[in-house]
Amino acid sequence: MIAPPNQIIMAYVCELNPGHHVYLDNQGDQTTVITTMGMPGQQQQASSSMTTGPWIAPPAGYQNTTGAIVKLFTAQGETCVYIQGNAITLAGSEVSMVGAQQLSMQQTVAMPTSSMPPMPPMTMGTMQMTMNPMEMHMGNMELKMNAANQVPQPAARQFCSQCGAKVAPGDNFCSSCGHALS
Repeated sequence: MIAPPNQIIMAYVCELNPGHHVYLDNQGDQTTVITTMGMPGQQQQASSSMTTGPWIAPPAGYQNTTGAIVKLFTAQGETCVYIQGNAITLAGSEVSMVGAQQLSMQQTVAMPTSSMPPMPPMTMGTMQMTMNPMEMHMGNMELKMNAANQVPQPAARQFCSQCGAKVAPGDNFCSSCGHALS
């Protein structure tokens, strides 16, 4: 796609707070806004796409006590996007700029992706859990979720169903209460 000579075709990013970023991109008439908030072990992301028209100048970012305002300069006029936390709202041009401080807007070539890396095995004390295949081990207990094409194997009997005493897999009767195990 060839852009009109006055259209800006670059993505922009600004940092609202440490770990809280806003990414902006314009492709034709569509503007995409992505907010990311993250710290080690936790990440949140929200995105919104809106019809704004092609940009004719780089966006400008401002921050006030309630959130951030991004001004988009398009062929149809000025449009404002309001960002509060990860909420993104198209606000027109009537947003109050009283007390707002200008943010540094930087060009970037990469927009963040929404795919997450695979979840590592979880451990907590003696418990361990993996996701593929889904298994959980805790002490001498284990739970496995089999794939649809696997046939589950019957579990070996370890306790008497009558009195709860431990039994060997080959026992026919409980050595504690005499209950028939077969």
